[in-house]
Amino acid sequence: MPDAIDLPEFQPRLTTGEPFSDAEREAVYRAIYSRRDVRGQFRPDAVADDVLLRILDAAHHAPSVGFMQPWDFLVVRDAEKKRQVAGIFARANVEAASMFPKDRQDSYRALKLEGITSAPVNICVTCDRTRGGPVVLGATHMPDMDLFSTVCAVQNLWLAARAEGLGVGWVSILKEAEVKAVLGIPDSVRMVAYLCVGRVESFFATPELEQKGWRTRVPLEDLVFEDCWGVKGLPK
Repeated sequence: MPDAIDLPEFQPRLTTGEPFSDAEREAVYRAIYSRRDVRGQFRPDAVADDVLLRILDAAHHAPSVGFMQPWDFLVVRDAEKKRQVAGIFARANVEAASMFPKDRQDSYRALKLEGITSAPVNICVTCDRTRGGPVVLGATHMPDMDLFSTVCAVQNLWLAARAEGLGVGWVSILKEAEVKAVLGIPDSVRMVAYLCVGRVESFFATPELEQKGWRTRVPLEDLVFEDCWGVKGLPK
């Protein structure tokens, strides 16, 4: 019997390596550069099921180390569950404000940091750290690769949502254990992202936190090194 790799079903199926057309490439970069963390511009109209399925499928096609696909997507539409999660945010947000220097606390409190109840759909993205088994190809020496892979799924979802005209807001000012209790998520599963999703009135031209003076984008040339840490090497 031939080795499994020689069987027809295991032969590599290849697609072209040619670059995208100019229009296709522009669309990809447009999604990247115009993606925003949406907090308060959600419209109440429902997200169509076919659109929701497309962005979830895009997330499911994210890269994952060892092809472990550790993610799950918990879609939350129930108003009461969203209200409970919003309460968890509100309590955590009070604590968070007190952690900043006093001269920034008022600015922090003035920021709109979530759209949990106003967004028609919430999606909790989780990571099942047991899915790949006790030994995972590619994660033998970097065991957090399952978490990093799940974040790639979040990014895929976010870019697909932007292409669909949907806003996404990542709410991270939450106590994980409390959210997991509300949603019935097993203790062994990590909550990676709690996302608010829906149509929006408009997208900010530049990041909202930048427009409101919280932070500015770091120049790329300060972040690219060549061959050795600290040696600046931005491509010419």
